[in-house]
Amino acid sequence: MQKRDFLKTVLATTMLAGIGLPAFAETAWDGPTAGPAAADGKTIVVVAADLKNGGILGVTNGVEEAADKIGWEVRVLDGAGSIQGRTAAIGQALALQPDGIVINGFDAVEQQAALEGVATAKIPMVAWHSGPKIGCDAPGGIYANISTDAMTVSEVAANWAIEDGGKDIGVIIFTDSTYQIAIDKADRLKETVEAAGGKVLEYVDTPIADTSTRMGPLTTSLLQKYGDSWTHALAINDLYFDFMGPALASAGISAADGPQAGSAGDGSEAAFQRIRTGGYQTITVAEPLNLQGWQLVDELNRAVQGEACSGYITSPALVTQSGLEKMGDSNSFDPDTPYREAYSAIWGK
Repeated sequence: MQKRDFLKTVLATTMLAGIGLPAFAETAWDGPTAGPAAADGKTIVVVAADLKNGGILGVTNGVEEAADKIGWEVRVLDGAGSIQGRTAAIGQALALQPDGIVINGFDAVEQQAALEGVATAKIPMVAWHSGPKIGCDAPGGIYANISTDAMTVSEVAANWAIEDGGKDIGVIIFTDSTYQIAIDKADRLKETVEAAGGKVLEYVDTPIADTSTRMGPLTTSLLQKYGDSWTHALAINDLYFDFMGPALASAGISAADGPQAGSAGDGSEAAFQRIRTGGYQTITVAEPLNLQGWQLVDELNRAVQGEACSGYITSPALVTQSGLEKMGDSNSFDPDTPYREAYSAIWGK
């Protein structure tokens, strides 16, 4: 099977119809231009689902960068990839009595009881990927849930696989039923592939937190089961492919000849490196993680002052090897828009 890198890096919102529109070209700022000036002397806590996840880490870095600009203090608590760890981190965050909390990368439904405690304490919460409802007034007492449109992300990844391999493709989809949004994304991947005439060989539910131990043996097992009929791997997160490549290499299968891997989010540094070097991942549909970190701080600044949330939804980008060649050495999707300047102007900084 030949790897065909015929797609340019494009904005995911073009849905592959506008191939050639550069995702990394300079574009006008399409986010908020007005809002409250910076509230002084605030302290916020980031409760991260798992800092080993590149998307969560990228958002955390963006929050820290933005907080430095607005003049706030930040403390980061790591849930370390477990439900119990996230519950404990929320409890610790509540005990610190911060001015605001960022829920970073886990489902609000999973932590409903713990988050009710935060809401009762009247501590404003904003979130990244806390559930399927994007924007203002998300469930669980969350002021704003920041994300790209997850269904668009899945459709772009699935359509890439169809364009890459044609209708004879055999796809294995990897998801994690711990998260409702992961189920929704995987379902849309499956629907889009099958609607285009492709075949989904298997729908694999395996926890993101356990990919380091599960993906190697699982990849070997799937190779034995499906052989050459497995042409494409689609996952709801790049982290699955951190550990697939070594198993393929051990089986003597090259990146060009093995299943072509595409991720419906988030655009981790490791994923960019694999795509750039042809290392067992072909594309990712990346989110502007650093920008979203700035947006989280801006939304919290609105929340602590009783203002309405902005409702801004960022656009993702389809990232391919040819697109990365035009980016120099960067291993993250940081859109060339003046978002730092825009938010700084709103805050009066």
